[in-house]
Amino acid sequence: MSTETLSVDTGAIRDAEIFAARQELSGGLPAWFTAMQREHWTRFLESPAPTRFDETWRFSDLRPLSKIGGFVPTPFEKPDADDLVERSDTVANPAGQLIFVDDNLAAARVMDAELEKKGVIFTTLGDALNNHGDLVRKYFMKETPQLGSEKYEALHVALVRSGVFLYVPDGVEIDRPFVVYNWTRQPGGAIFPHTLFVSGRHSKSTLVEFQSAASAETEHLVISNAHVFSGDGSETNHRIIQDWNTNTLSFQLNTNNAQRDTNAKSIIVNVGSSRARQEVHGKIFGSGSNVEMYSVNVPRRDQQFDQRTLQTHIAPNSRSDLLFKNALLDKSRTIFSGLIIVEEGAQQTDAYQTNNNLMLSEDAESNALPGLEIKANDVKCSHGATTGRIDESNLFYFLARGIPRAKAHELMVFGFLEEVIGKFGDEALENYVRGRMADKFLA
Repeated sequence: MSTETLSVDTGAIRDAEIFAARQELSGGLPAWFTAMQREHWTRFLESPAPTRFDETWRFSDLRPLSKIGGFVPTPFEKPDADDLVERSDTVANPAGQLIFVDDNLAAARVMDAELEKKGVIFTTLGDALNNHGDLVRKYFMKETPQLGSEKYEALHVALVRSGVFLYVPDGVEIDRPFVVYNWTRQPGGAIFPHTLFVSGRHSKSTLVEFQSAASAETEHLVISNAHVFSGDGSETNHRIIQDWNTNTLSFQLNTNNAQRDTNAKSIIVNVGSSRARQEVHGKIFGSGSNVEMYSVNVPRRDQQFDQRTLQTHIAPNSRSDLLFKNALLDKSRTIFSGLIIVEEGAQQTDAYQTNNNLMLSEDAESNALPGLEIKANDVKCSHGATTGRIDESNLFYFLARGIPRAKAHELMVFGFLEEVIGKFGDEALENYVRGRMADKFLA
């Protein structure tokens, strides 16, 4: 089948009546927001679908995009989801917690009163638009990844009505994480989760997102956006554990935006989805900052994970570090395309980009395209990618001690992935991720 061009011009996702009904039901939201949605709806309809000639879609299998038109945005209704709320218990003592099912709020755990007194805001996007509209407008969609999925980002903005707004004021430090659960349940449903995480000057905070499906059998479209804004001297930690079912087509479109002297870290774990497109753009606007972006991925069977990254250094004297690790089983496939851009005035930049791929099957396929674009003359930058298989001599070490081959493979894979998993800095979360990874070997 030719993948030169694929149409998404038919189907419920493009139904003008559905869009109009959603706009009507969103009545009461600020006029600037609904106007932006109408603008992005037109942009989605008019933007061409990706083709195999687009550099940002190089090596991608475009065929799944033709299915987008068949998905239906989930309705506005209070979910009856006590079972899923009960399953949303991975983090024992969060600073605050929100649970969404099919883009509808199912349950909320109110944050500590002391944090509210300090000016912390942790609420749904809809509530934030109504009650903190000027603050949301200052940041909403001000930065985008710009890595190829602009058409689907426009669809996200046009149809988004659910999401999370976390605002941590200047000087507030919070040790416990804020937690968000997003569940898919409606067969054939499309959801559009949005995360806006704003950290004030000299603040400290963590946001953890879990993405899961209620059933292994249902099909879904998920287009998620997450944007982190780190103020001067702040420390932000953002974690996403993507575990949609393997009938899900998912997009994760992220930006990490760092001002002066910030320490911003993000980790994305990919376990689920049939096709997962992940775009991450780290932008350093102020000097003295350190931005770290990590990802660990274990695809199996015919899963495909498509990873596109940018590290843009705009200010001098800053550092970024990107490490993506993939362990591929069966007939799975990964694509990594990364670029470090150092702008002309960003002298004394220190930037690293690494993609490591461990092939656990003769049928797996990995494509890696790391790159540099340097416009300054006093920098230290490196990029690289490795692809290899399990060392047979190391495997023999395990087998000689009576450890079965499958278990030996698992242990060696965990050794490979541990460099990223260990960066969570939370033992319970690390063990949870290890458990989900271990399940991949049993599936």
